[in-house]
Amino acid sequence: PYRNGRVRIDGGLEMHSPSAHVWVWNLEIFVSEPTPTEPVEPGSHPESFTRPWGGMNMFGGRNCKYINLVIHDTRQGISCWSGEIDPEIYGCIIYGNGWPATDRGHGHCIYTQNKDGVKTISNCILTCKYDGTYTMHAYGSSRAYVDNFLATENIVYGRGPFLIGGGRPSNNIRILRNYLHGVSMRIGYNAPFNENCEIRDNLIVDGSLQINKYKSVINENNLISKKDGVRPLHTRAILLPNKYDPNRAHLAIYNFAGTAQVSVSTGDFLKPMEKFSLYGPTDLYGSPVFTGKCAEGKITVPTPGEFTVYVVKKTTK
Repeated sequence: PYRNGRVRIDGGLEMHSPSAHVWVWNLEIFVSEPTPTEPVEPGSHPESFTRPWGGMNMFGGRNCKYINLVIHDTRQGISCWSGEIDPEIYGCIIYGNGWPATDRGHGHCIYTQNKDGVKTISNCILTCKYDGTYTMHAYGSSRAYVDNFLATENIVYGRGPFLIGGGRPSNNIRILRNYLHGVSMRIGYNAPFNENCEIRDNLIVDGSLQINKYKSVINENNLISKKDGVRPLHTRAILLPNKYDPNRAHLAIYNFAGTAQVSVSTGDFLKPMEKFSLYGPTDLYGSPVFTGKCAEGKITVPTPGEFTVYVVKKTTK
């Protein structure tokens, strides 16, 4: 987009080889045709369901970046296959995708496979609309590779399991500092064994963590509170500044104390008396839900429930 313009792609985009070093940045991708209100026939490709697929579809490319995309109301948010080598999916907000069917919901936030290079998925906000769909679906049969993934500092909530694993043994899986609420994490699926994974510093509330059949596991500093389980004693507020946009950050708040508002340390993101606005991630282009100023390195934000997600933007007005 030009400066602060809003560019809307009604449909979808595709990346193919031999594309390299392409940056797709700050676009809104959606499908305007309505999703069926009644479930269609089962399966991933029902014949009667002709609504456009939409989304960001990565079939091939090398060292490409997909930055701060807003993807909603498509049949699947991001499809990133093994032909896409060393991509970075960063800062994307993915919600409201998929469709209802008589067997279950279909269409995931991110559906991905990988063999060569590392797929990096970072600083994204992911939430699903339908039961049966996945926020993270790094998955394949015994013929597909699910190797070399780095998932870090993503905020995942609402519904839709977070899965990395398939029928073929996985290798080099790193899951660091992700923040989940109402979503379970599963690393490894039904492969007879997996090689190595590092699961570190994740926070999962109202969900569980399963690590299945790995030969080598680093499982450290993960805080898990299952549904109706004992909550931590202290409220947690996680502010994640955006490395490509100095005026933007993602904020996740676990309000275990049940207070009406929470104080959040801003670090270097906001200077004293600098103004900010909070937006709901599913209404990024609407009106802010709250505005304020930074005071003594902190901001005070409303917390209507145990878990709240905001997009924080610096403002000049």
